[in-house]
Amino acid sequence: MDCLIAPKNTPGLTNGNARASHFTPMSRQKLVLILAVAVLSATAVAQISPGPLSRAHQELDGATHCTTCHKLGGGEPAFRCLDCHAEIASRLAAHRGAHSSYGIRPGSSQECAKCHSDHNGLDFPIVKWDTKKFDHKQTGYLLEGKHAGLECGKCHAPDHIPASERALIKVKDLKRTFLGVSEACATCHKDPHAGRLGPNCAQCHNFNAWKNVSGTFDHSKTRYPLTGQHAPVKCEKCHTPGPDNQPRYMGLPFGKCDDCHSDPHKGSFARQSCQSCHTTGGWKRIVSSGLAGNFDHSKTKYPLLGKHQAVECIACHANGDFKKELPFAKCMDCHKDAHNGQFAKRSDGGECASCHDVNGWKPSKFDMKAHASTAYPLEGKHAKLECAQCHVAKGRDTLYKVKFSRCMDCHHDEHQTQFAASPWLNQCEKCHTLEGFKPSTFALAKHKQTRFQLAGSHLAVLCSDCHKPASAFASASLLPASVAVQTEPTAGPAGYKTSTVYHFRELSCTTCHQDPHRGQFAERMRAPRADGTPAGCEACHSTKNWQDITRFDHDRTRFALLGAHRAVACIDCHRPPNLEMKLTNVDFTQAPTKCEECHSDIHGRQFAKAGGDTPCADCHNTAKWKPSLFDHDKRTAFALAGAHKNVRCADCHKLLREVEGKQVLFYKPTPKDCRDCHGTNPKFQPKS
Repeated sequence: MDCLIAPKNTPGLTNGNARASHFTPMSRQKLVLILAVAVLSATAVAQISPGPLSRAHQELDGATHCTTCHKLGGGEPAFRCLDCHAEIASRLAAHRGAHSSYGIRPGSSQECAKCHSDHNGLDFPIVKWDTKKFDHKQTGYLLEGKHAGLECGKCHAPDHIPASERALIKVKDLKRTFLGVSEACATCHKDPHAGRLGPNCAQCHNFNAWKNVSGTFDHSKTRYPLTGQHAPVKCEKCHTPGPDNQPRYMGLPFGKCDDCHSDPHKGSFARQSCQSCHTTGGWKRIVSSGLAGNFDHSKTKYPLLGKHQAVECIACHANGDFKKELPFAKCMDCHKDAHNGQFAKRSDGGECASCHDVNGWKPSKFDMKAHASTAYPLEGKHAKLECAQCHVAKGRDTLYKVKFSRCMDCHHDEHQTQFAASPWLNQCEKCHTLEGFKPSTFALAKHKQTRFQLAGSHLAVLCSDCHKPASAFASASLLPASVAVQTEPTAGPAGYKTSTVYHFRELSCTTCHQDPHRGQFAERMRAPRADGTPAGCEACHSTKNWQDITRFDHDRTRFALLGAHRAVACIDCHRPPNLEMKLTNVDFTQAPTKCEECHSDIHGRQFAKAGGDTPCADCHNTAKWKPSLFDHDKRTAFALAGAHKNVRCADCHKLLREVEGKQVLFYKPTPKDCRDCHGTNPKFQPKS
């Protein structure tokens, strides 16, 4: 005993603490005896029962009933719950119900206390059940379909518990139990078939919808399997109400078709069954073996050949009347004229058989040979065309009598009216043939008839180098109005590309060629030729060769070419930028006009003017560099007289000196004394 706590109202105790000094020896002996008895009694009770039982087990309260629930002896406590709760024991033994899913061993009560503990007081809930969170799948019966949303009481009701189950249930108020309800459909639902189809409703129905039996009921297992068109028929079509006004599922006649169907032939085939010609796949699907075995159409006036063999009987024998005589001499006795009378004036009256046969509407028998007999025989590329490319398929509106006098009756104007005027008048045959759109027959001889006759190098230029799509031209003002608005090629009806330009508003060089001089000669190019048109590039060049510029008169510029300058190449004076080798980017307006701007000073600035360059023209001209025009008598202090007049320049001016890193002929100052040239030779000494 760990401690002893006395009652608060015990005489002689204050605040539960014993004070021995307040008692007499006699009273102390009595108190000890009373406390000892009380302690022993409390200890005995605590060892026998840990606390009062719940209200459900109240009748078992007391030390004399312990063995009803507990097994005595042994090391571990043992319970006897299933001895009383036989309804749970039977479910555990049968492995069904929610308790079976908790892993409780059949016949064992040891696991019961894990969920249902007792001795916790009279009002302690021994059963704790949250029906909203309970997973019904644990009972072995999954709630699915329309069962999933039902309230528990819809199924777990006293009137749904059979008498055999009630005897096993301990709870007297059956509204408080979930046991005893059978899983059979008839437990809750009334059997509309009155037991005629057995107790297993699930063999035909499901939990989602009562009337939907397609996913569960297998009619193929009955005496009349549903095949073909019978399969989608609704049940009530065959299972009609009987005398009791309930659908009949047994005893229905089905041996012959006319048990359900009326005879559409009105006795015409009384000796034959429906199955000899028809199947459940469809009324219009005729069994060929049935026809072959029972009805041979080849013995009639009209044997069925080709496509006619696949025609449904009713297509000819309307309303199933096989006794009525049918006309069949001509195709149009049965078939409508698909061509709306376009061939009615032919000698055969437009009879279909002249172009078609019973093997199929297509291909037609109207071939190339037959077409040759028409007003338009097919030749060249036309011979390879499909019929539908000219006779555009429009069903009954397809035209077979079409215009053909002009190419453009069928073909799109590839050139967008560029050849609509005289002399071409859009007559394609003047440039093209039936052998193909390309190559064109428009040769050089025909080009002479145009406003732009080909000459010089233009004779060797490909047509496509000049006649390009409109989008290739920078300015729409050069193009005809009919193509100027269309900048992107589009596909015409014949599959050709459109917008190629053949007529130009302006025939100057710049229509096709870019101006490499960027307008430097615009004024010269605007000058009129003899016919009044601007000279353009031909002011300087010719169509024979671009580099032929003999038409350019340099004398009409600020710098006329004279003398040796006539033989100088253009690029020697008109220097291209960036060390280029062509004159394409040259600025011709910036060409030098002074000698010293092109020629280097070979005299080392001995004759340079003050602060400037050496004026070459003072001594030389463009005819040639030598002889010099230098006037020795006027421009020097040493006039050439006497024998000096015939002396060569080099005889006196022969000394060299270095100027700016190079050797130049020395002119200034030149020695003037005789001895400077002649030395001490007496022959050249002056006489005294």
